[in-house]
Amino acid sequence: MKKIYILLGLVVLSTSSCEDYLSTEPIQKIAIEQYYTDEQGITNALAGVYDPIGSEKLYGSQLWWQLDSATDEGYYARPTQLTGTMVYSFDNTAVNVSDYWFNLYDGINRANDLIAHINLPQMDEEKRQQILGEALFLRGYYHFMLVTRFGDVPLRLTPTTSPNNVQMARTAAKDVYAQILKDLTDAEAKVSPTKLTYSSRVYKTVVQGVLARVCLQMAGFPLNDTSKYAEALSWSKKVIDSGQHSLNVSFQTTAPAGKPATYYNVVNPSNGVASNNAYRQVFINEAADIYDTNELMWEADFKSRGGGYNEGGRVGNNIGIIFQPATTSPLVGTYCWGFIKGTGLLFKKYDATGADLRRDWNLTTYTINNTTAVKGNIAKTVQYGRDCGKWRREYEINTSGDQNYTAINFPILRYSDVLLMFAEAENKVNGPTAAAQAAINQVRRRGYGQVNVSAPYALSDAATTTAAAGGKDSFQLFIEDERMRELCFEGLRRMDLIRWGKFITNLKAASDDMDASPLTNGALIIAAPQRYGALAGKTAFANGNKFLLFPIPSLEMSSNTLIKENNPGF
Repeated sequence: MKKIYILLGLVVLSTSSCEDYLSTEPIQKIAIEQYYTDEQGITNALAGVYDPIGSEKLYGSQLWWQLDSATDEGYYARPTQLTGTMVYSFDNTAVNVSDYWFNLYDGINRANDLIAHINLPQMDEEKRQQILGEALFLRGYYHFMLVTRFGDVPLRLTPTTSPNNVQMARTAAKDVYAQILKDLTDAEAKVSPTKLTYSSRVYKTVVQGVLARVCLQMAGFPLNDTSKYAEALSWSKKVIDSGQHSLNVSFQTTAPAGKPATYYNVVNPSNGVASNNAYRQVFINEAADIYDTNELMWEADFKSRGGGYNEGGRVGNNIGIIFQPATTSPLVGTYCWGFIKGTGLLFKKYDATGADLRRDWNLTTYTINNTTAVKGNIAKTVQYGRDCGKWRREYEINTSGDQNYTAINFPILRYSDVLLMFAEAENKVNGPTAAAQAAINQVRRRGYGQVNVSAPYALSDAATTTAAAGGKDSFQLFIEDERMRELCFEGLRRMDLIRWGKFITNLKAASDDMDASPLTNGALIIAAPQRYGALAGKTAFANGNKFLLFPIPSLEMSSNTLIKENNPGF
């Protein structure tokens, strides 16, 4: 259940089909000062600042489904999709780009409004400062989501109270980043110092982990401020040293009531062994509404209500194992469009024997028959056309909700990401030290099915040792591949590739690999050969660096005349 409830206040008039509700004079006015009268009012306002996180325009769907879906790890699984952000053929009128922009600025304006009125109510001062810290964090994070996708953007630090202060020129990206760092470091000193029991609200180590992410982005393209590697190292180390987080190493073997036992004790087609594992359990927990803030530090938190109202997202529905039965009830809890498939390059990044158990979870090993709901195994040698199986509606506890909306949470920050950020920053600053290798080995050992990630495991550790022996550059490449293996489909790959200066080359490599793929896919039943997945890479490559940034939306440029030029190529 969501712990942060959607803000429904501050509404004077609601839209209605009944004209009796309309009037030339307002019946009631609510001043801002009246709304922020007490702790409850200011807490409700904070809920409103969080609310855009779970919007369909951000982590609820569009960010990972359309905006950042085409990379070297995945592609949009519709052969008829010839235009749009999913195949890098769009302009500044693209609706999802515009939605993304305005949703983030809505969140920024809500944060600014709360920050401006934080001192109005009489309340416990410690709670006031904590709420202020979270508002500062969200303002910084929303600006981060903008600057990484659009480059120079208007830096808005005061509430928009009239049409007159809508006009604002773009601020240089380096200055936007400077303010992001200020907001986040100020927030780090104010938010809750201990982790919470739920993951929809941020606390100290979450802020530190996001600061590490911001600093790594600044260290790479386009700013190339390499001094930020040391700061990323410091922030990620603070999370590790806090002792508040660890990788999940437990897993269920007994199914809950009403769920087939095979869901929790699945035969691995690579070795014939029937077992769940701890990596799978991370995402089973997200489907089952189980909070584990040891690893899942910050999530977009959803609740599927059904009955015409929901706070659900599209995780497991737009992305997941395709299953579209003609009659949805009682199979509503497994309905999935399956819009995202993994690339052959992603498949080949894993251990070829299947010993890395992450492969056969992230890339499905079965199809589901739409008529009988019977699963059909995919041969373990099939590299192309596998659905992203990271989030599976089979594990959703509430199956009485909406066909297209689920209660499955989406990870924004996981502890495994922190370990990999630490390894990367440590390598950049000090080389492939024992500490860097230890961090990455924890992640890999869990991926290979180990429950004691501190103990050496030769099968997973050997590749780490070999990469480290090759020096800094060799270890950096190994980290890049490990991030792909561990974090695929979590909305991080596109920005990783851009900061490494490899977005175009890697997308082209995935495209070339897809073009060379076999025209048949063994036992995998598909609508068409998967070569259509090469389109995004071809289009991006043909346009040079155009799609490293999104265009400033046409609606923004028409209403904000101080933005004179769009991004290159648009």
